Amino acid sequence: QVQLVESGGGLVQAGGSLRLSCAASGRPFSSYAMGWFRPAPGKEREFVAVISRSGGYTTYADSVKGRFTISRDNAKNTVYLQMNRLNLADTAVYYCAAAGTYGATATLYEYWGQGTQVTVSS
Repeated sequence: QVQLVESGGGLVQAGGSLRLSCAASGRPFSSYAMGWFRPAPGKEREFVAVISRSGGYTTYADSVKGRFTISRDNAKNTVYLQMNRLNLADTAVYYCAAAGTYGATATLYEYWGQGTQVTVSS
């Protein structure tokens, strides 16, 4: 079992920044690729970003590419999502998730956090 707890969400004006954190406990953190997801119209979980076990590979959704950065600190069992130039469409609950396989498909992910709300205001 892996337990994931997100933090760092909040209210921010359009154009602003937030950094989300996701702290993991349980099985070795470095055994898992880590992803961030958010709900979207017609999708329970829309892919945002993923980082490989070592942190050497990352992939982003087109909608956030160039604005968001995913990173991880395996010594701290934590994955981060730095979100810059936020816009209204980024408003959502953001979930971190752990997968044994690197990928952008939500069904690959075995463990999920409870989510943290990000609200972008105009």
